[in-house]
Amino acid sequence: MTARIVLQPADITRALTRISHEILESNRGGSDLVILGIPTRGVTLAKRIAAILESIEPGSGTVGSLDVTMYRDDLAGQPTRAPSPTQVPRGGIDGKMVVLVDDVLYSGRTIRAALDALGDHGRPRAVRLAVLVDRGHRQLPIRADFVGKNLPTSSEERIRVRLVETDGIDEVTIES
Repeated sequence: MTARIVLQPADITRALTRISHEILESNRGGSDLVILGIPTRGVTLAKRIAAILESIEPGSGTVGSLDVTMYRDDLAGQPTRAPSPTQVPRGGIDGKMVVLVDDVLYSGRTIRAALDALGDHGRPRAVRLAVLVDRGHRQLPIRADFVGKNLPTSSEERIRVRLVETDGIDEVTIES
């Protein structure tokens, strides 16, 4: 299997910084903002985005995580994975702007599951989606509002996101 690096550490940082600015701009500031990462790497990216938001505009939003494992419609075909804890910030999500964060947007099924899971935790004012990589191949009518990098791929290729916090290195590769 050959791997080609498509995003290096500086590229990832730039993408997350741009996404953070776009989130603040679209929300007209950081008030009533909740950033929820989808495990595993989406949580790490959400924490990074929250830190950038805080550095730009102190008091901008809160961060948490949203596990979607039990809401997936493809559990039978996926390897078994233990659910991660869902951590909704203390103020909840009712009436807030919620930004879901994931590493790679592919078929859209994870995001559909996230929307179902979100409904069990409250009723946000609006929901937006931020992803580091959008690789296309949607099976559902879902699109990201904030994208770090569009990487058109073939179905046979695999996008691999590695982050320092979980993998010891920041990089995105395409494996074929």
